[in-house]
Amino acid sequence: MEQEIQQVQEVYKLITEFFVTYSFQILGAIIVFVIGILVARKVAGMVFRICERKELDVTLSRFISSTTKIIIIVMVAIIALGKVGISVTPFVAAIGALSLGAGLAMQGLLSNYGAGLNIIIARPFVVGDTIHIKDVIGQVKEVHLAFTLLTDEDGVEITIPNKHIVGEIISNSHAETLAEETIGIAYDSDPEKAIEIITHALLKTDNVSKERMPLVGIEDFADSSINIGIRFWAPTSQYFETRYRANSAIFAAVMEAGINIPFPQQEIRILNDEYLSHKVDKT
Repeated sequence: MEQEIQQVQEVYKLITEFFVTYSFQILGAIIVFVIGILVARKVAGMVFRICERKELDVTLSRFISSTTKIIIIVMVAIIALGKVGISVTPFVAAIGALSLGAGLAMQGLLSNYGAGLNIIIARPFVVGDTIHIKDVIGQVKEVHLAFTLLTDEDGVEITIPNKHIVGEIISNSHAETLAEETIGIAYDSDPEKAIEIITHALLKTDNVSKERMPLVGIEDFADSSINIGIRFWAPTSQYFETRYRANSAIFAAVMEAGINIPFPQQEIRILNDEYLSHKVDKT
C-alpha cells in the first residue's frame, strides 16, 4: 500500500513539475493556436471575397480560400508545437511515410483529386454549363475535387469521377442545348415562305434563344416532301418543355398559312387480265 502511495506521489510530482515548468509555454501554444485559427478564418474569408470581386468561378474561389486556410493552420500548429518544445521533424518524416503509403493504396482516389484540381485550374467548364462526355450529358451543378455532379431537366443527378473527365473530349454548350427538328412540306408549297413562317414562330416561342438565332432551311429532298431542317437553342433546364412548345408553335403556324404537310405515298399499278394473258402467251 505504501509503495502504491509513493508511486502516486511521484506521478503527481512529475505532473506538477511539468506544469510548473511548461505551463506558460502550453498556455502560449494554446493562445497562438486559437489566434491562428481565427486569423485563418478571417484571411480565408478575405481571399474568397477578393476572388468574387475578380469574378472567378465559385468552385475555384472556394478551393483557393480553403487551401489558404489549411496552410495558415498548419503553419500555426508548427509554431504552437515549437512553443511547447516539441520538435516537428519526426512528425514531418512520419507524414511523408504515411503519404507514400496512402498514395500507393489510394491511387484511384488521388487520380480523381488530381483531375479535379486540373478542372478547377484549367476551367474547361463551370457551374451552369451543359457538357457532353462520352454518352453522358447534363448541366454542371457542382464541381468537387473528387467528382463532378451533373443534373438534367428531370432533376436526375449524375456523378462522374473526375478522372473520367480529364483527357476526354468534352462538348460544352454552356447553359443551352441545341434542338434539331425536321418538318416536311409538299413539293407544290413555297419553301421560302415556309422557312419564314417557321423562323417567325420560333422567335415568338418562350425560352427559345434570341442571342443564338434559329437556323431554318431546306435539309433534303425526300420522296414525298421537301424536308425543312430546324435548329434552335433552348435552356438545358427547360430543354424538352421549350422543344415541345416550339413544335406546337411551328405546326400551328404552318397549318394557319395553308402549307401542306404530306404523308408518305406509294404508287401501285395493277395490270388488267388481257395484258397479263398476252404476256403469258408470248412466254
